[in-house]
Amino acid sequence: MSVNMVNSKMYKRSTLVLGAGELGMSVLRSFATVAATGTLSVLLRPDTSKSADISKRKNLEELRSLGVSFVAGDLTELSVTELAEILSPFDTVVSCTGFVGGPGTQRKIVEAALLAGIRRFVPWQFGVDYDEIGRGSAQDLFDEQLDVRHLLRSQTNTQWVIISTGMFMSFLFEPAFGVFDLVHGKAHALGSWDNAVTLTTAEDIGRLTVEVLAADPPVTDQVVFVAGDTVTYGQAADLVERVLETSLTREVWTVPQLRVQLERNPENAMAKYHIVFAEGRGVSWPKNSTYNYKHRLPAADLRQWLTARRKVLQRS
Repeated sequence: MSVNMVNSKMYKRSTLVLGAGELGMSVLRSFATVAATGTLSVLLRPDTSKSADISKRKNLEELRSLGVSFVAGDLTELSVTELAEILSPFDTVVSCTGFVGGPGTQRKIVEAALLAGIRRFVPWQFGVDYDEIGRGSAQDLFDEQLDVRHLLRSQTNTQWVIISTGMFMSFLFEPAFGVFDLVHGKAHALGSWDNAVTLTTAEDIGRLTVEVLAADPPVTDQVVFVAGDTVTYGQAADLVERVLETSLTREVWTVPQLRVQLERNPENAMAKYHIVFAEGRGVSWPKNSTYNYKHRLPAADLRQWLTARRKVLQRS
């Protein structure tokens, strides 16, 4: 149950959002609600407009109705220089690409943003606290995120904001992630039932990103923490049982167990995430310490999210 309270004092500048996936669409919708946003564009692969995927075509229609301009570019094929040329006309760039581009993509994007000399950059860091996790974690993609932070902190020409959101709330219930298997009535704790995880909905991440960028005085060159909720796996399981009126069989996936699984399948990306969250470092923070809490910006907690989707989840 997200409440749209985006600050209407947005600067009149040109903004480019990279990607129109779940988060990209949320960011674009939030920007489009601000009357004084200025020009708003989205970077899409050249073949996106020809896609037969119904959901993608629906998103394109929505973006056109919102007055969003389309910029063609494939992040996996563009060189740093070519991408910089695309980014250079824009004042603000918000990367919503995720990790789908593979290793090196996040580094390429930040290098292009700095080369282009854009005024403000928000990298794809919508997730855990990479500084706290540090280098050498089970999820090797996280080291590149630290490279991105180093590049941004090593310069003063482009202002930057990193928005740490914790896990996307819906991902906690992604069948492939395995924490909640509602079909078979199972719940799995990563590391311990007392381990905590911070959760935020994609809708709230989009809205809070725009709020942070609209702040006066500006928020610059810092990591901003937001949260819809911070709960332990035990608290999450209790909520699922109460809200969905069900019972769950509970099992802990310990760090040693998860490491054995990764050793057996070193390319299993989900196993890498499991270990990071099971170790419990840098994956949660108190809600009352967050930007949205301090600025009284509402965000859906887990109970609200479950209640809004109760019927759908009960059928899963």
